[in-house]
Amino acid sequence: MTIASYRPVNLSFTAFAGALAMAAAMGFGRFSFTPILPGMMTDLHLSPADAGLIAAANFLGYLTGALVAGQGWAAGRERLLSLSSLLATSLLLAAMALTEHVGLFMLIRFLSGVASAFAMIFTSSIVLAHASAHGSEHAQSTHFGGVGLGIASSSLLVFALSQWHGNAGLAGWRLDWLAGAALTFAVFLAVSLLLPGVRKNEARSEREPPLVWSRPFLLLFASYSLFGFGYVITATFVVTMARMANAGPVAEFLAWFLAGLMAAASLFVWRPVLGQLGLAGAYSLALLLEALGVFASVGLPGMAAPLTGAALLGFTFMTITAYGLRLSRSLAPQSPRKALSFMTAGFGVGQTVGPLVAGWLAALSGSFALPSLVAGAVLLVSLILAASLWRKTG
Repeated sequence: MTIASYRPVNLSFTAFAGALAMAAAMGFGRFSFTPILPGMMTDLHLSPADAGLIAAANFLGYLTGALVAGQGWAAGRERLLSLSSLLATSLLLAAMALTEHVGLFMLIRFLSGVASAFAMIFTSSIVLAHASAHGSEHAQSTHFGGVGLGIASSSLLVFALSQWHGNAGLAGWRLDWLAGAALTFAVFLAVSLLLPGVRKNEARSEREPPLVWSRPFLLLFASYSLFGFGYVITATFVVTMARMANAGPVAEFLAWFLAGLMAAASLFVWRPVLGQLGLAGAYSLALLLEALGVFASVGLPGMAAPLTGAALLGFTFMTITAYGLRLSRSLAPQSPRKALSFMTAGFGVGQTVGPLVAGWLAALSGSFALPSLVAGAVLLVSLILAASLWRKTG
């Protein structure tokens, strides 16, 4: 894509628009479910298995949206699709407050996952095109840092509303969804003013050859798919785990708030590590820290468990995601789009299966300790595969 010549572009505004869009589509559209879920489980008597089904539906929607969006049919329509997806995210967040049926929750969250994927992919295609043209790594990090800011904001919003739910006239979790929808709609209006457009590249796009499944790429694919399973259990249930452990409302708020702040800063903090260890090395180190965080989320006493687990999750999950995808492109230079598509599919399957397994194991065992131990073990397997890849590529 080339930058549209008909409109002067302020890169700072473009990066800010991208960050806002990521905060709305990902921080709220995908991950506000995490701090809202405990209230839903209490008021609606949802079982861990029900919660796992609802979460899995969202991740399945994200996988579906990512695969559909990557087929090339939307070239030249990126800005329209980005804004439409942000508007849809707002409406779907509001829809969550209008039902109590698990099946409808699953349908809404599936559609929300599709909208989040569309917003992420099409907004990123615009922002990254401008950032690349200006050679700005800072703009790219600002753009993706919006995900963490959205996570932190959703936690802060749910905590603030919990202080006066009794006077709201609405069940607490319903007000949480409606407030998130209103904030996301405001973001949609702001992004519609700030986000520039791109026009389709007039140069003919060459057809990529079939993906070569080399041994290094297969190792990375397996590692990245297992990462999808391992991270998502803590990412979905850490606030619920804090409530079940009676850690208190402050711990529930701080856990997800810390995850968001750490995620927002992580890509800036990891940049020197990338320079020292390379992609495979930084990817492997981040997997190790994330596995330690998952084990800490059930192994440490009191408030330390959810806070440490969430902080290490936030510090690593975006780094692993970004570096894993970059590494896949370097291992399949002739078919980079196909490599990203397969990596996205593997990750999507992992993060869809994760909540289902976690909900089932939690229902059997009575807590999320066993699912978290399983997730940590899976991350260690992912690390072993990545470390093998590091030796081969290092």
